[in-house]
Amino acid sequence: MLSQLCTKFRSTSYNLATVSKNITMPSTPRRTFFLPGDNNGPVGLYNDRDYWKGKGFVLDENAKKALEEYIAIQSKTYDSLEKKYGVSADLWRNADYRLIADQRPPIKVAVTGVAGAIGYALLWRIASGSLFGPTVPVSLHLLELPAILPKVKGVEMELRDSAFPVLKDIVITDNAEKAFEGVDYALLVGAQPRTAGMERADLLLKNAEIFATQGKALNRAAKGKDTRVLVVGNPANTNALIAQRNAPNIPPENFSAITRLDHNRGLAQLKLKTGATLNDIEKFVIWGNHSATQFPDVSYTLINGKPAREVLNDDNWVEKTFIPCVQKRGAEVIAARGSSSAASAASALIDGTRDWHYGTQNKWTSAAVYSNGEYGITKGLYFSYPVIYQGKKATIVKDLQISEYQREKLKATEKELLQERDGVAKHLPN
Repeated sequence: MLSQLCTKFRSTSYNLATVSKNITMPSTPRRTFFLPGDNNGPVGLYNDRDYWKGKGFVLDENAKKALEEYIAIQSKTYDSLEKKYGVSADLWRNADYRLIADQRPPIKVAVTGVAGAIGYALLWRIASGSLFGPTVPVSLHLLELPAILPKVKGVEMELRDSAFPVLKDIVITDNAEKAFEGVDYALLVGAQPRTAGMERADLLLKNAEIFATQGKALNRAAKGKDTRVLVVGNPANTNALIAQRNAPNIPPENFSAITRLDHNRGLAQLKLKTGATLNDIEKFVIWGNHSATQFPDVSYTLINGKPAREVLNDDNWVEKTFIPCVQKRGAEVIAARGSSSAASAASALIDGTRDWHYGTQNKWTSAAVYSNGEYGITKGLYFSYPVIYQGKKATIVKDLQISEYQREKLKATEKELLQERDGVAKHLPN
């Protein structure tokens, strides 16, 4: 039965110029395209593998749009077929996704520190389509230190061997300008880890050198106002500031430090405590620095439409368990598994980047973005706020009531960010 369905419904013939008006089902088990401007008639592709690679036809922009419209129409048909025959509609839909991906220009994504645990976990999520979706091709630009490039070559082999339909190209380099050339997104994962005997001030300065260099390279090679930069390498907020100040061609609002990991950790704890689904929880926020001074705040949070504190009915749990748990979760992970968060950090980076690209549909999330003085925070810091993404722009949620208790928490995390900023002042051009 499955074989018969595959033969019948994967044998679609359509004219791309009038796609919604001329859909027929030929008896010959093949895909047939009438190419725009082609007087020689249809091009038959009997080899499915060649078909999905786009061999045998070239589509102009109008034809590509028509093809996507056709597949959107056909997708609805697949749902009815699924109900009628009991066979997953994804069997056909996924194949059509591959065709769309074959016709689109790739989004260029630079990733630094790719040989590390976070980078390794991250690359497979991007290449598999988890970031931008199954119809959007990506080109990966991988930046690593010269001594580690042979290891990255092995990572490239694995990525190619995974045969992801959306993965178009891989560039490996130890040259930051080459890595950032023309990129749409730069995910700055790599950073100097803190080693035994290293003071925090030394760690700040070492990373300041790295991110100042990368900021300058972004300034020279990236797309400028069309490039978005997300920083994961710690101290993430201050590293975002350093990179931004060294990249004046890129607007400051195009930089962000990922506090989505902290946001996700908070949501997970609320879910465990209340039994609610993640979709039931709204308007949770992380304020401040990606550090133990951050403020996980449920003051505005709704759970199934009701105030979170009313649902929880346990202020002691919020103050003594929930907030410290989210603040110190990274240390707890290290103590439990012997190394820092990797998969969850990569997952949070995917979540945060996807939100930036596609928007949050008017829902709140948390991100460390450029402060213009909102809620009394020093202008120029990268401070985590409640934000809404739309049109590839982050808008800070404004006019929230701030209690004295909240103000105290915000000022404490701001103080730490100011100390970090002052400690790396020599790497911050005016």
